Amino acid sequence: MTFIAVIDDDSAYLSMMQELLNDEGYRTFTQLMAAGAPTRIAEAQPDLVILDVRMESAHAGLSLLDRLRADQRTCHIPVIVCSADVSTLREKQETLTRQGCAVLEKPFDLEKLLDLVRDKAGPARKTNL
Repeated sequence: MTFIAVIDDDSAYLSMMQELLNDEGYRTFTQLMAAGAPTRIAEAQPDLVILDVRMESAHAGLSLLDRLRADQRTCHIPVIVCSADVSTLREKQETLTRQGCAVLEKPFDLEKLLDLVRDKAGPARKTNL
């Protein structure tokens, strides 16, 4: 089953994303804030990370991304950077693209999100349990 990690500082957004992705057939884990996320991602080995920019600090998500890219256990995991901080997303667009990240501005169209998820992680693979 395709496994997706969602890291954000908004608990309502995390709940919505978990429900949406689970309904689409993806398995998810959510993490409130970036602290502790590198270890959890390295251990869980998700197929995709959806990451906010602003959390504990203005660039906590970008710092987390740098840590993921520097770690051999996580450097291969695709990332969608999804944030309402449009100015930072646009300023960092070229760098994020070079790092293999997709960028999605909040608020976003759900179909656009799901298209990016399928593109980066593949279709949901449901298991018959």
